[in-house]
Amino acid sequence: MTEAELNRYDRHIRLPQVGLTGQQQLKRSRVALVGAGGLGCPVAQYLTAAGVGTLGIIDGDSVAESNLQRQILFSPEHVGQNKAEVAAQLLNRQNPHVQVVAHPFFLDKTNILKTLGAYDLVIDGSDNFATRYLVNDACVLLNKPLVFGSIYQFEGQVSVFNYGDGPTYRCLYPDPSELEACGEVGVLGVLPGITGCLMTAEAIKLITSIGDVLSGTLLTFNALTCSFSTFSLTADPANKIIQSLPDLQPVCSPVEAVDFVPELDAAAFLDWMASPDAPLLIDVREADEYRQDNLDGTLIPLGTLHQHPERVPADRPVVIHCQSGGRSRQAVQFLRKHGYANVLNLAGGLNAVRRLGVD
Repeated sequence: MTEAELNRYDRHIRLPQVGLTGQQQLKRSRVALVGAGGLGCPVAQYLTAAGVGTLGIIDGDSVAESNLQRQILFSPEHVGQNKAEVAAQLLNRQNPHVQVVAHPFFLDKTNILKTLGAYDLVIDGSDNFATRYLVNDACVLLNKPLVFGSIYQFEGQVSVFNYGDGPTYRCLYPDPSELEACGEVGVLGVLPGITGCLMTAEAIKLITSIGDVLSGTLLTFNALTCSFSTFSLTADPANKIIQSLPDLQPVCSPVEAVDFVPELDAAAFLDWMASPDAPLLIDVREADEYRQDNLDGTLIPLGTLHQHPERVPADRPVVIHCQSGGRSRQAVQFLRKHGYANVLNLAGGLNAVRRLGVD
């Protein structure tokens, strides 16, 4: 490493867990970043600052004015320009020791294997299910570890897939949904920054072989409650058998049908549970959380529910809850996409009920 690099990365090198060896591993690494949007911007900036050797940024989209609220790499003068190309120009100036390569196109079946095959590690910051399944399956075929992140309104998710014998994205969401919303929902501007930083931390740990990576674990962050939750993912070996890449053609449905989540607050929930026509209550947390405290609901952890939605009856009202409302919201969305119309989310989850002083 040059003297300039040693000076620049001094605070990394001073960490015993990283040291000069770890910094050299970063310098030798080749990382592909899918998407230069809300998640991709902080990931790209922090990986560039950390000194990865080559960073490939893949995005065929152009900067829009509505992106500027959260995609902090871009400025008003970049509106209308390709995101990958703008990002590469800015990041190459940020750290001349890093080679930032722009791939100004969207990934598809014809180009993904060649594009991702040139890199050691893939980070998925895309914003649609079709791309996530495509990237996942390509990483399985190429045997590349995949750092995953997603955001929705006030909640972020992070995990690591295809790492050793760990799960893949299809272990979290086994069946691709046929529906995607035509419209866009809101998102708290700072949320992708928080989530993207967590994704970058996982990438650095993978590259330098330090710490415990989030393989087999889904980490969620709720910005409204400033709370973190984790739950375990089980690897299904069948999801490692990929014969060909998916040809997903999402079918648009009205945004309300996909993104709207019917909810009730804790007070209304307690009133309903005390009535003769009380709904079925399902708890989608993990078993250890349930043992610590519960509302006497039926325990179906979120990962299990994704694999076995048939365990939820379709002929009666169902209220779903977790600790703070994030995982249960995902469960309700998942079930609604699979035809369940009479499911509701308990807003605020168990925490909201306990704040009312109810045992």
